[in-house]
Amino acid sequence: MSRIGKLPIDLPQGVSLTVEDSVVKVKGPKGALEQSIRPEVSVAVVDNQVVVNRADDSKPAKSFHGLYRKLVSNMISGVSEGFSKTLLIIGVGYRVEMSGNNLLFNLGYSNPIEFPLEEGLTATLDGNNKLTISGIDSQKVGQVCSEIRSLRPPEPYKGKGVRYENEYVRRKIGKAGIK
Repeated sequence: MSRIGKLPIDLPQGVSLTVEDSVVKVKGPKGALEQSIRPEVSVAVVDNQVVVNRADDSKPAKSFHGLYRKLVSNMISGVSEGFSKTLLIIGVGYRVEMSGNNLLFNLGYSNPIEFPLEEGLTATLDGNNKLTISGIDSQKVGQVCSEIRSLRPPEPYKGKGVRYENEYVRRKIGKAGIK
């Protein structure tokens, strides 16, 4: 049995989960999310806990068992607490500004980059070089942060670029010179 899939998920106060036509719907204080599930797994609520079971012991069913348990767990924690990731913008002249629902990045290119935020995500700025993206959907938060990081990934010589707050960038030494 899957080590992740067999663990029950506790439903926090104020969060409700319903399963209709192989679609799991979770509602909480921060919003609502839904996820379609495959026929190899089933989701049920037992004694204020969510239990994910698989239909048989086939290889695909075993794979989907842990996956859908984690997806449902992320949905429950998203609508109750939310997710957030912090990005650091490092470099001389590199900065970010809010412009309505868009982010305006100056990352050393000739023109600033305008990045529209998706529906359901919020950005908060701490100064002009620390950006926090938050929302209820873990996948959306991670995807948007990855897209922002890809605008100017950190380079190994001076460490300039956009990086996650807890990311370690291996530094290289420059030219040693010939003598």
